[in-house]
Amino acid sequence: MNFPILSVIIFTPLVAALILLMMPEDRKREIRVVALAAGAFAMLLSLWVYIQYLTQGLTGYQFVEKYDWLPQFGISLHLGVDGISTPLVLLTGIVMFTGVIISLGIDDRPREFFAFLFILASGVFGVFVALDLFMLFFFYEIAVFPMYLLIAIWGWVKTREYAAMKLTLYLFVGSVIALVGALAMYFTSGMHTFDMLMLETANFPAAFQIRWFLPVFLGFAVLGGIWPFHNWSPDGHVAAPTAVSMFHAGVLMKLGAFAALRVGIMLLPAGAKYWSPLILSLATVNVVYGAFIAMTQTDLKYMIGFSSVSHMGLVVLGFATLTPDGMTGAGVQMFSHGAMTALFFAATGMVYDRAHTRKIPELGGMAKALPYVAITFIIGGLVSMGMPGFSGFVAEFPIFMGVWQVRPWTAILAAVSIVITAAYIMLAVRRTFFGDMPEKFEGHIGPISVMDKVALTLLSALMITLGLFPGVMVPMVQSGVENVLRLLGGA
Repeated sequence: MNFPILSVIIFTPLVAALILLMMPEDRKREIRVVALAAGAFAMLLSLWVYIQYLTQGLTGYQFVEKYDWLPQFGISLHLGVDGISTPLVLLTGIVMFTGVIISLGIDDRPREFFAFLFILASGVFGVFVALDLFMLFFFYEIAVFPMYLLIAIWGWVKTREYAAMKLTLYLFVGSVIALVGALAMYFTSGMHTFDMLMLETANFPAAFQIRWFLPVFLGFAVLGGIWPFHNWSPDGHVAAPTAVSMFHAGVLMKLGAFAALRVGIMLLPAGAKYWSPLILSLATVNVVYGAFIAMTQTDLKYMIGFSSVSHMGLVVLGFATLTPDGMTGAGVQMFSHGAMTALFFAATGMVYDRAHTRKIPELGGMAKALPYVAITFIIGGLVSMGMPGFSGFVAEFPIFMGVWQVRPWTAILAAVSIVITAAYIMLAVRRTFFGDMPEKFEGHIGPISVMDKVALTLLSALMITLGLFPGVMVPMVQSGVENVLRLLGGA
């Protein structure tokens, strides 16, 4: 089949953004319809790619497209997906669609809001399917730029400018450092190409790999929220409007972890082996520290923000083990955590839109007025705790197995986070949704719309399906991990 489906997936949101920007500003209903249609179309295409990859038992890079762009510099639009990136393409499609649904109520310049959201989505899709190092950076920067505008214009008035600037500076500095490492690879390889499949065969000297691994890996891992460069993340979550929080935690943080794997570990395997003890240590701090800080928060969004830092630590922990179990768990965790945090932020946004507060001590009894939100928030909580039967368990169990094989004490230390996570999730659920509703909210909390229920149902169904039927994703991720391990074996 020669249909360029990955190109269509990348450029559908971009074309939708251009169409939206050309529409009259006062046609808000039509703007919302176009946004919803574009979101649904991109999600269905990403679902089709996923189903094809799954049902045909594919391995390696599939749906490959290659178009020369600047051949004199060895730059091409080289696209393809493997077992690790295919679930992330699906995740992006779903988070994009549910984010549009949640944002249908936005009345302040919806045309520009949806256009920027789609430009962001195009960049994210591009990173997950890029097999050319230059194009990966190109899409990476496209994904970061609209975040600034989305937070600074539509974010929480109190902190939006501070949070938007902080996020942008952290991510730009990280990506510039990683870019220097990428250019070092380009010139050292002597191949005169940015094609990552060719660079995988470059056999860089071990000393070169050890020198450049940390700048490349950490430069990308800043977006993955790695400690001590995680500081931008909770502020960004809190200031962002609901759909942007969903995108930020659900997909953008995966972008950092994925690029750190694709460029750091896969192109510099000897460096990955040398530095893996340090990365394991940093990720362990992420996991435990993030959970403890989440427990002390009184703002729901800050709690979920620090919870994200903790759970993304598990992704980095899994990758740093360089074991089949750990890396498979990390691949599944990226998908599971993406769906979970998107659900958490969607539910929190629905509570905030009605109660006009996210302060946990000021809430209570919300399950009476918003039963559906309460149920889905609890499902997200069970995933977060790693309960069997939900996607969190399928992801976290192999990660801890992988860590145990490498450093048992690290696994024991990181496991502390499981107990702390259960504690803060149950406290948040009890204080927000149960008990007596404060008098000022009685009769003032309206129900959520049918479309809101569609978004919550879709995200919940993903996590339950993956928890009950891990075979729909785990073998696929394993096939992607096998390729990574082959490169590590040849280090």
